[in-house]
Amino acid sequence: MAPNVESITQEFEKLDLQELARTKGRYLVYPETKYPNLETFKHDDPAARGDPKKASLYDNAEKIFDLTPHIGTEIHGLQLNQLNDQQKDDLALLVAERGVVFFRDQDINVYEGVEFGKHFGPLHIHNTFGHPPNLPEVHVVYFDQKTPTSLFELERTAADGWHSDVTYENQPAGLTLLKIDTLPATGGDTLWASGYTAYDRLSPAMQKFLEGLEAVHSGQQQVDEALRAGHTIRRTVYEHAHPIIRTHPVTGWKSLFVQPGFTRRIVGLSKRESDLILKFLFEHIAGGVDFQVRFKWQENSVAVWDNRTTNHNAVFDYLSIGRRHGWRVTPQAEAPYFDPKSKSRKEDLIEKGEL
Repeated sequence: MAPNVESITQEFEKLDLQELARTKGRYLVYPETKYPNLETFKHDDPAARGDPKKASLYDNAEKIFDLTPHIGTEIHGLQLNQLNDQQKDDLALLVAERGVVFFRDQDINVYEGVEFGKHFGPLHIHNTFGHPPNLPEVHVVYFDQKTPTSLFELERTAADGWHSDVTYENQPAGLTLLKIDTLPATGGDTLWASGYTAYDRLSPAMQKFLEGLEAVHSGQQQVDEALRAGHTIRRTVYEHAHPIIRTHPVTGWKSLFVQPGFTRRIVGLSKRESDLILKFLFEHIAGGVDFQVRFKWQENSVAVWDNRTTNHNAVFDYLSIGRRHGWRVTPQAEAPYFDPKSKSRKEDLIEKGEL
């Protein structure tokens, strides 16, 4: 049988994003393509199929260990591009419980990453950001010495960087993968904070007050930045209200679901009241060093996290010394909801005798 010319051509045209970043710098394209507004869908969470013991992971990895009591686990000896479906489901459950799971020395390339991400949900195409040629589902992280530092030094503090990805969508991100393949000599860490423990650290009175309230999440700032740069806005809807306390559909645990990146106001409160409560909650997250994990990347490390129950914050301390590059795939999950019958992580683990 004659070889498929088209497939051979596509194979030769596959991009090496690491090489592009190191030789060309910012390689993103900003096509004028527009998309219909996102349609709702029923999310089938792979974590629901996971083995509570995660035997497919623990029996095959060289080492699995927790980085902090509340958030963050690291796995050695497994390659993400070689996981079978059961291992992917078990990983989804581990991520749902631990918030973020880290891997080092990963071979997975961006095309394998796209296929990997599809196991966990429809892949999100960002509303305004650039992407690699012919890879609209891929979000690129690229900053170097040419990056204007005014945003990070004058217009905000590092604490303002806490966010969960694209929460302005009706069905925001669920399990998410980020590979970092190029790093400066030092710096460029990322922090994650547990929304589960952020909820547990609130007083019972504050928990009760927040449960049932909704907050508006908006992508207007990203839209404004894109318009100033002359880039296309791909969809017309980029604002939704979500519960401030969210229930994870598999663990059943309550999680604090606000962050300064996209949360703008609390529904039903005056501006003064809303600003006051959100300021307190943002400071609660930023100051929660007892429910955060700080990951020091190595080149070809991968983080897999649950955007539903964590916030993260990239540290821009390296812009004067080098470049940092990586790529992300962002499967969507269910529309956020609050189940009054759900439990907190602490409450559930105590009942099970695990805490």
